[in-house]
Amino acid sequence: MLVAGWIDSYLDHLRVERALSPATLEAYGSDLARFVAHLDALGVGEAEAIDTPAIASFLASSRESARSTARRLSAIRGFCKFLVRERVITVDPASLVDRPRLGRRLPKHLTQDEALRLCEAPDATTLRGSRDRAMFFLLYASGLRVSELVSLRLADVDLLRGVVIPLGKGQKRRIVPVGDLALRELTAYLEHRASHPGARSEVLFLGRSTKGLTRQGFFKLLKRYAAIAGITKPVSPHWVRHTFATHLLAGGADLRSVQAMLGHADISTTEIYTHVSSDHVRRAHRAAHPRA
Repeated sequence: MLVAGWIDSYLDHLRVERALSPATLEAYGSDLARFVAHLDALGVGEAEAIDTPAIASFLASSRESARSTARRLSAIRGFCKFLVRERVITVDPASLVDRPRLGRRLPKHLTQDEALRLCEAPDATTLRGSRDRAMFFLLYASGLRVSELVSLRLADVDLLRGVVIPLGKGQKRRIVPVGDLALRELTAYLEHRASHPGARSEVLFLGRSTKGLTRQGFFKLLKRYAAIAGITKPVSPHWVRHTFATHLLAGGADLRSVQAMLGHADISTTEIYTHVSSDHVRRAHRAAHPRA
């Protein structure tokens, strides 16, 4: 079978067995399509003919950032492991290709004052404002991914226990505690929601119809309210997620708990926030230590 055919099988495997999101599948498909084009230029058509020099030359031909190159190598490595598992090849040609070194990029986040101003920007007296306010408070209180936030169902929120149960990556659910302020705003929104034409919908945060908001729709709302709140930073939903984690660790939360709340499979993903919150520790040391 040609390389392109095996890539289709690999993407089917990722969609069915690994349950990867459509966005992730699209990114993998795009990177592997470029790899196929490079192989065609080299005269490599069969999967069995893929070798280490072909992979290395493909990555070397990329004029993009080290991060983009690393992402492409990750896609190729996964594909080659799939070929080994399917006994198409016996040796993984990607295993000898070094991953480019990445500078560790610290996540951007809001200050506590900025986060509160953002959450309080919507007009809570209207249905739409109450919804937006509840979404912002919940996002800051739980650190949900934006895809998890907009896809929440009524059954995913337990006000009595004070938790939300989002459906995360890999179709895995986790329990995330929510503070009193977010619970108060959620309760107020649900009272407003009873007057919505789509009140019987199972979607928690309703749009103009019974359907929920899209990720893009929420991003536009966030940008608009950030401007209203006087925040000049380029705020995004992921900024709020980073803010949640950073403020938790600065307040003394342990890394394992933050990992569980964020839904990170590997704690090394969560550890990046310790570099951010250490600034808080240094400031406290300089302010309090007599020899600082």
